[in-house]
Amino acid sequence: MRRKKWKFLLWLALTCAWLVLIFVKSAQTYSEQDIRPLLAEWLPYDLLMKWLPHIEFYYDHGLVTWTQPYDFIEFFIRKGGHVTEYLVLCFLSVMTLLAKPAGRVTAVLAGTVFSVLYAASDEWHQSFVAGRTGHAIDVGVDAIGAVLMALIFTAVFLIAGRKK
Repeated sequence: MRRKKWKFLLWLALTCAWLVLIFVKSAQTYSEQDIRPLLAEWLPYDLLMKWLPHIEFYYDHGLVTWTQPYDFIEFFIRKGGHVTEYLVLCFLSVMTLLAKPAGRVTAVLAGTVFSVLYAASDEWHQSFVAGRTGHAIDVGVDAIGAVLMALIFTAVFLIAGRKK
């Protein structure tokens, strides 16, 4: 019994620490997080113009285009970061719930819903930060990470159930 309590408290502490990290990073201005100068230092412009796929698309009313290679690369790094941070949040949330007497389905559903709700609150929080905006489409990107982790948990549980 004591071991279960410590396991729960450990997962809860890790989840809370991750929530704080997300909040702190969201409180930074865009200029504090801008990696384009670093990309320009590491990746020669001519090389990028030669090798980047000639892709353009609109994301939240803004053009994402290969003709602005550092913006283009940063866009994918940022969105990949969003997916990853909410994948991790969902993992930690589900593990916290599994450390309590919660069923697997309940833990996965609640962890996923919690992660998406936190993503929505995080976007709202960003709308108060200078130089940042909160967008519903970004909640969708965050939700991809949470849902992906839910699918991973589901697959693991199904495979583990078949082995029994």
